Amino acid sequence: MIPKSYRAMHQKYPEMMRAYEEFSESTRSAGPLSPREIALVKLAVSIGAGLEGAAKSHTRKAIEAGCTIDELNHIAIAAAPTIGFPTMMRARSWLNEAIENE
Repeated sequence: MIPKSYRAMHQKYPEMMRAYEEFSESTRSAGPLSPREIALVKLAVSIGAGLEGAAKSHTRKAIEAGCTIDELNHIAIAAAPTIGFPTMMRARSWLNEAIENE
């Protein structure tokens, strides 16, 4: 499900959003990582940066790329020593919300 705010940006700024999506695609195709691996990396980066919307979006995209719920939870849990236990728990709640809304 594409968030309403993202769809609104497309309506208001179509050229900018086209450029943004082209940039995003060029970064995905710039190296050897598979779509599944990229989805996991983007989820991990979103969690580490504390970006709730991005973490939820990348949870959905990771599921679409074939990742399992266990793998997604492992990404969050593996981050705990780096980002701290409470921050990891917050990230897991974001993942669970995204998963429940799928």
